[in-house]
Amino acid sequence: MFDKLTNTFSDIVRQLSGKAKISDKNIEETVEQIKMALLEADVNLRVVRRFVNRTAEEARGEKILTGIAPGQQFIKIIHDRMVDLLGDEKQDLVLKGPDTQTVILFCGLQGSGKTTTAAKLALRLKKNGRRPLLVAADLVRPAAVEQLAVLGRQTETEVWREEGAKNPVSVVRNALAHAGKFQFDTVIVDTSGRQQIDEDLMNELLKIKEAARPDEVLLVADAMTGQNAVDIAKAFEEKIGLTGVILSKFDSDTRGGAALSIKSICGKPIKFAGTGEKIEDLEPFYPERIASRILGMGDIVSLVEKAQQTINQQEAEALQLKMESSTFTLADFLDQFKRMRKMGSLKSLLEMVPGLSGQLREEDINENEMKHQEAIILSMTPVERDNYRIIGPTRRKRIARGSGTSVFAVNQLLKRFEKARLMMKKAAKNKGGVLPGMPG
Repeated sequence: MFDKLTNTFSDIVRQLSGKAKISDKNIEETVEQIKMALLEADVNLRVVRRFVNRTAEEARGEKILTGIAPGQQFIKIIHDRMVDLLGDEKQDLVLKGPDTQTVILFCGLQGSGKTTTAAKLALRLKKNGRRPLLVAADLVRPAAVEQLAVLGRQTETEVWREEGAKNPVSVVRNALAHAGKFQFDTVIVDTSGRQQIDEDLMNELLKIKEAARPDEVLLVADAMTGQNAVDIAKAFEEKIGLTGVILSKFDSDTRGGAALSIKSICGKPIKFAGTGEKIEDLEPFYPERIASRILGMGDIVSLVEKAQQTINQQEAEALQLKMESSTFTLADFLDQFKRMRKMGSLKSLLEMVPGLSGQLREEDINENEMKHQEAIILSMTPVERDNYRIIGPTRRKRIARGSGTSVFAVNQLLKRFEKARLMMKKAAKNKGGVLPGMPG
């Protein structure tokens, strides 16, 4: 995510960290670097000018030139301005009480990921105790209704669909009546999109909005389209009126132009970001955390939250005891691999680790190697997983054949496992250094 931008800002942070004094020349050089990095990231020109001017103005203030650790203060100014650019604070959905119906209207162009995102949000709300109803009001795109039905089954969410329907406004009205009768507290309406913004699209949306009277009007925008996403958001805000934006394909956005421009240009917050293809991959948008990641400072809070979603307190305590007593086995190691996979890609996790974000190279992140290690452990018998010391040369050959790897790869895994056990034991005894759900 934002690879080039993060690399540039990580370099800036490293350069400034050791500065005992910040001169006007330092400020000018740094601001110029920031300006070029933001422009290359496809950030709106007006936003870039505002960002660099405010950063330079604050950095030249008397406090930064005469205070303690000026380099660190300058970094804080850049961080604060970045947070402000991204939206200042996390914005929650407007959700009414359980006895009152909340209506969420989705809009956007074709291909932005509207339908999938609607299902992702429904799943997220279900986990938070809500009872959502998905409404298939996209009657333009072929198979859109069926796609939502499939996603509804996948998330165990009821979908309101009307076979052969031609009028989306009628579909929405009927869905709202059904939701009221059967006590659904949240109605999520998936509307049709077009290849581009046109009068027919906007007229249809305005009629649906009038019938649904939504509490939230959320635009789903493709983060990878950069400035196009910003222009689309501006057009929808002017003609329909938005309450927020969801950026899809956020994990694949290597530039960051959309995320860094939308709030300033449209005045509407980014509420969620799609962070992967899995149905669970929708996360609240935290400006401060994203700013830290862009600056190469990691995001340890999000990392811990992801770990906590895969392991409960009781499991974490049991794991701690195993580490302390050196009874951590290859079966436990395999379990940690599975938990890590639930947390997301290895690259996305490493980007959250302070000190690693912005310094990772593609060759440092080998997802396939992790899969090979998992295959090796799966080729072992339960007895071998519980006691790796019995795995001699003959067993190693059999495991290599069974996993489609080599004896060398099996030897490497066992060496790494031994080293990991020692590190885990030391970290567990020190009551720190190991995150629940993370392999050593």
